[in-house]
Amino acid sequence: MGRSVIASCKYRFMKFNTRFFFLLAVIALATSSCVGPDNDAGQSSEKAVESLTPVPVFSADSAMKYVVQQIAFGPRVPNTRANVECANWLESTLKRYTPDVIVQPFKARAFDGTVLNGRNIIASFNPEAKTRILLCAHWDSRPWADHDPDPANQKKPIDGANDGAAGVGVLLELARVMAPQPPTVGVDIVLFDAEDYGPTQANQNRDSEDEWGLGSQYWSRNPHVQGYKARFGILLDMVGVENATFLQEGWSLYYAPHIVKKVWKIARQAGYDNLFIEDEGGYITDDHYYVNRDANIPTINIIHLQREGSSSGFYPYWHTVNDNLEKVSPASLMAVGDVLLHVVYQER
Repeated sequence: MGRSVIASCKYRFMKFNTRFFFLLAVIALATSSCVGPDNDAGQSSEKAVESLTPVPVFSADSAMKYVVQQIAFGPRVPNTRANVECANWLESTLKRYTPDVIVQPFKARAFDGTVLNGRNIIASFNPEAKTRILLCAHWDSRPWADHDPDPANQKKPIDGANDGAAGVGVLLELARVMAPQPPTVGVDIVLFDAEDYGPTQANQNRDSEDEWGLGSQYWSRNPHVQGYKARFGILLDMVGVENATFLQEGWSLYYAPHIVKKVWKIARQAGYDNLFIEDEGGYITDDHYYVNRDANIPTINIIHLQREGSSSGFYPYWHTVNDNLEKVSPASLMAVGDVLLHVVYQER
């Protein structure tokens, strides 16, 4: 991920303002023998929102393995062999969990004139369902470590362990556990390419907002299904940070405040309120911005944002060569994956 006013990369900041222990859904409208005078029908009403459909168990270890496998290809920069090989692997992995996988090739011109050969990868579950949820992340990685403190590293590509691979790892694990136990609603997982091929710091003064998120811009204007609509969408970015803080991102609150409220409430009920902070974060020009703007699907961004310890507002290793596997926390993957599963399985 990329640009901020502070860091002059991709994101634009304004002010910063395990496992679920949900109660399983209780039997409603039961006989009087099931609900006696000693039962407190109103107690813990906030927690009594569990889906009648059993929620699969998310595995942080499995999600972490998916992150490791992505990193093993090397930096997944568009127009490189690693990018092609990783795309092939993502496609074949998703086809293990659903036959409904579409690869959407596209070409996009980068800020420096380079024509990028990108591939968005879409996997659908319950394709016949009219009610749909969009889950997405970017799978490419940054071509340059232009925020690395060592000038010798600033032209090197990055692993993008948190910035890309972590979100994809979570979504691949969701695909794995949804396959044998599909939710009631339809789910579309979209993995965007060419998200992080934006201007370097040397080009920080240019008006470069739309020079990021090239894959999501293409998909938002050319969805994999003509006329595609979803009830809402959720983007994951930099979700593997240790001791993550997921503030409520600005464009998410602008376009989809009801979805922010829904997701953060579920996280609170689950005991993840130390990660899902009910406070405003910056306005981030990320993939969800284009999904909102161009596809008109209310979409939020679950993204690590921090007020201290980073000049960019992101985690300290953002766009550096140290965005590697050592910085990925299975506990953070677990929290995000667990929350997403409960979001999906509560929908009707």
